[in-house]
Amino acid sequence: MLQNRTLQPSIGQAWTGRHVILLQCTVNNQYINLYKSNHAPIEPPRRSCAETLSQLLSIGYVIHAITPISANQLQYFLVL
Repeated sequence: MLQNRTLQPSIGQAWTGRHVILLQCTVNNQYINLYKSNHAPIEPPRRSCAETLSQLLSIGYVIHAITPISANQLQYFLVL
């Protein structure tokens, strides 16, 4: 007889997901804020949004979306 079993996550199981970063900047190239998944590798953000993006791209992140969040602010969605 077959039993209906569901897989339960194991404590200590290696996480195989992706890392996500939300980078918020002004349209004048000023860094505002950075939100990241818990273990996402990053360099310390710089005052210049272009420099912060450059660092993230050199680590291997890829820009998946750029969204205006106000008249003078942009949000970059990056994934590694």
